[in-house]
Amino acid sequence: MYRRRRRAYFVLMGVCLVLFVSAWAFVRLWSMPAAIAMCVVAMVIPPVAAMVGNRKGPEDRWWDEPGGQEQQPPPQPPPGDTRPRKGGGATGDPESDAWWDELDGRKRRG
Repeated sequence: MYRRRRRAYFVLMGVCLVLFVSAWAFVRLWSMPAAIAMCVVAMVIPPVAAMVGNRKGPEDRWWDEPGGQEQQPPPQPPPGDTRPRKGGGATGDPESDAWWDELDGRKRRG
């Protein structure tokens, strides 16, 4: 499957290059609006090629990618931590609260 996606990506990018080069090498001599239209079409191809090259097929095992299984639990705030936070108080999410504490210059021990 990877080979097919990679081939499709390179074919699309090859078509893009052919459109750009031919538009300004010889099509502009025949018709300037046609050359501009070819460049507009060629401009749309790279994002489409990136989407085609990066999409996952139904048989791809994306859930087996390394690094996704060993997640650590978010840090828990110390009991009785009722410090007021900038912007209106605790968010209720310990990981978010720890992040805001770090941004506010408050370091937690633990």
